[in-house]
Amino acid sequence: MAARIAVAAGNTLGEGPHWDAAAVALYWVDIVERQVWRWHPASDARCVWPLPESVSAVFPRRGGGLLVTLASGIAFLSEHGAVERWVAPDPVAGNRANDARCDAAGRLWLGTMQNNIGPQKEDLPVTRATGGLFRIDPDGTVTRWAEGVGITNALAFSPDGKRLTFADSEANRIDIFDVDPASGTLANRRRFVEGGPGVPDGGTMDAEGCLWNARFGASRLIRYRPDGSVEREVPLPCAQPTSCVFGGPDLRTLYITSARVGMAQPGPADGALLELAVDVPGLQAHPFAG
Repeated sequence: MAARIAVAAGNTLGEGPHWDAAAVALYWVDIVERQVWRWHPASDARCVWPLPESVSAVFPRRGGGLLVTLASGIAFLSEHGAVERWVAPDPVAGNRANDARCDAAGRLWLGTMQNNIGPQKEDLPVTRATGGLFRIDPDGTVTRWAEGVGITNALAFSPDGKRLTFADSEANRIDIFDVDPASGTLANRRRFVEGGPGVPDGGTMDAEGCLWNARFGASRLIRYRPDGSVEREVPLPCAQPTSCVFGGPDLRTLYITSARVGMAQPGPADGALLELAVDVPGLQAHPFAG
């Protein structure tokens, strides 16, 4: 099955898809338009929450409500749209949140970057590598694990939770860390993939430990084996895929976000949420434990 449009969302910069198995719903965000989206595939019911600033990711909380990663820090979002500020992990002025992922223990892993969205929602150039990688524990404790990053992306854990991929899109490179799942400690950062078509954006792991990576600007997903070799490339009808996550009852559907930012003549699939049936199931996405 080829990828097809699931929701003609018209997102300027769709990102951060998360499958909520308990609610049987998909969440994602539009970073530029400052929106959180929720979609129930069975009924096609949709909800969009407007936010006061750009938002890069959204996660259900085990105790109820949502966690959102805003430009200025992390906040909680209620079903009625109320925003409660929580912690600001990145101390670098002028940075904003970007890619994020929760691990099996419910800890949040957040990548940041120089803010590239202007006050009128215009594109700004990324001119400095001031982004970082942070772990935020459910009690609000913040630990920084990387710095000097251009654009953090492709955060994804292996099936056993012992490996974490981590891309710098500006460098067109994906690295990998060893992880201690119990403590959330990282070690042994090394190169996983360098170069390739487009640039590495968001991604997700499947049950075989392969990374599915959205290649921004290259109209495709690439499935990388655990050794970094290319297993397959899947063409997409959008020019700028941004991320993907497994969903559906058997986790055999890839939901893919996309963007139309900077495009003079976007096509119907640019900025849409796409879906793609795959042969290998994915891994369950985890909520935030706090």
